[in-house]
Amino acid sequence: MSLASTCRLIGTKINNIYKFGGYLSRGAATIDDYKIKWTRPPRILISNPEQSGDMGLDITVKPTETKLYYQNSKELENANDLVKKMFSVQFQSHKEFKNLKREKIIALVKRHMSDRGSAEVRIAAMTSEIHDLQEYVQEHPRNRKAKVVLKELTEKRKRFLKLLRSWDYKRFEWILERLNLIYKPEPHKMGMVSRKDSLRRITQNYCDDIIQKKLNQYKTELKEQQKAFYLEKAEKLEFILKEEIECGVTPTVTKEDIEAARKKAGLIE
Repeated sequence: MSLASTCRLIGTKINNIYKFGGYLSRGAATIDDYKIKWTRPPRILISNPEQSGDMGLDITVKPTETKLYYQNSKELENANDLVKKMFSVQFQSHKEFKNLKREKIIALVKRHMSDRGSAEVRIAAMTSEIHDLQEYVQEHPRNRKAKVVLKELTEKRKRFLKLLRSWDYKRFEWILERLNLIYKPEPHKMGMVSRKDSLRRITQNYCDDIIQKKLNQYKTELKEQQKAFYLEKAEKLEFILKEEIECGVTPTVTKEDIEAARKKAGLIE
């Protein structure tokens, strides 16, 4: 045999041995044989409310509303319509619009009128800022600085929620309900999503399902055999009782034993 023919033969044998991305299988079943597929989960952008757990608040600021800290001004109440219009949010900067919206969100959770430093107020203020940053990043997706600020603020609020959860769980649930938030704790095992680890978990679940199905089938077979066993036991006990009576021997079997065996057979489905 020539050298070229030998090399071709060795190459063919190697190709028959090595399958599935270079792993040694020797004809063993692989993941493709069991039709186990894994697709990488879609990436959720930082501007998406699902990433931070914000489900939205029904808080609106009308253009005709008065700017912050001027709602109770007596001079403004007695002023003409033109002056009132100049002090409305419509003719103010966007910052005044955000401040008024933030105060409305804070009013949902603050403990008293002068509350500015409680954990609930700080979480509400961060929630308002997160909503504004999410809208800004959606309009300006190439602004990396805004994305970094949004990510850091979201993680900071998550730390506050984690501490509040350990301190006062009832208040933690209450603030989640008031601000319409979903708390997403950190996973026990940190790490990047990888195909290898995910396939291992999917394969393990697949094998567990197969084992559980076989166990359920075996339990069903045992129940059927158990029913037949009790029926046969009742017949044999009845035969023993009959023979003992005919032979004049003191019966060792009672009718209650026979009925109990039949009852157990009837209870098994």
